[in-house]
Amino acid sequence: MNILLDDISFENSLFPFGIVRSVAHTRLGILTVFEKWQFYFPGKVFIASEKLIRGFNETECIKYPANFIPSHEFLKQVSVQKEKLPFTTDCKILEHPWQIFEYNTWAINQDFKMITEERTSEKKHSSNQFIAPENIFIEPGAKINFSVLNAESGPIYIGHHAEIQEGSLLRGPIAIGNESRVKMGTKIYGATTVGPNCLVGGEIKNSVLMAFSNKGHDGYLGDSVIGEWCNLGAGTSNSNLKNNASTIKIWSKKENNFVVAGKKCGLLMGDYSRCAINTSFNTGTVVGICCSIFGNSFPPKFIDSFSWGNQKYKLEKAIEDINNWKKLKDQEITQTEIQSLKNIYQKNKNQ
Repeated sequence: MNILLDDISFENSLFPFGIVRSVAHTRLGILTVFEKWQFYFPGKVFIASEKLIRGFNETECIKYPANFIPSHEFLKQVSVQKEKLPFTTDCKILEHPWQIFEYNTWAINQDFKMITEERTSEKKHSSNQFIAPENIFIEPGAKINFSVLNAESGPIYIGHHAEIQEGSLLRGPIAIGNESRVKMGTKIYGATTVGPNCLVGGEIKNSVLMAFSNKGHDGYLGDSVIGEWCNLGAGTSNSNLKNNASTIKIWSKKENNFVVAGKKCGLLMGDYSRCAINTSFNTGTVVGICCSIFGNSFPPKFIDSFSWGNQKYKLEKAIEDINNWKKLKDQEITQTEIQSLKNIYQKNKNQ
């Protein structure tokens, strides 16, 4: 039995996410949507926009929308019954980008159960202080020294070869991805996900960093979502609550207007975007993909894709800069990425 995640109809609905990569690659909890399905159906999960596979037969698939976030129990039931089941109340539908951080407590708990079921954590080093250690799971190769991990309010998951440096304070629910590094003295409150190969420092609360992104220095990140290959300069902070505590509105690419996002919402930053040191983001700021943000004043609440300061980013320069950043993590931009960015750039130009 194959699973087909239908992502065709979600253009701009989760902007600035789901633009470079499919909505199915959105990280929520420990895993992406695709990885959640893949956990129970390894090698049998396909994405509608990517299904260029010889012999692929869509009629032999069970189809679910790519913004449907299954619970641990739902996935288990589908794998047992081997048929399409109706949505249940213990699952989520991702309709707005800010719901990524709003649902993150639920998602970490679901993924933690799925990943750690019938498994044993690595030994917890005696130099650390662990509160509710039964809710803390450490994968092989992870290093934690002279830190405090408090899992009373939710589980803490530390991925393969992740590093938690001295003096860090972690209060669950938290997920630290494979090969990510938490710098000395970092303070992280739940529900926070630091995806694979990220570098974080300072203070972080209720936020998701997808993968390969950096918030390596002091500054506050709260109620926010940061895409892949992003970098927040030293001292960067965001507001997540208005001074008058009123309702926050953010720019919706889909609606072409500002929409209500609730009482708390920080920074929503798309893939490949970066900001200079000491950048201060207003409440509910939306940053598109491939942006370089700098200047002497607060950035606007909406920064469209391919922005360079207050000018348009030249595509060739944007690709060159992305490649330079990827080299810092021993990777290079692929031809597939370049072609995708060219298509997005041209489409953005024509809008």
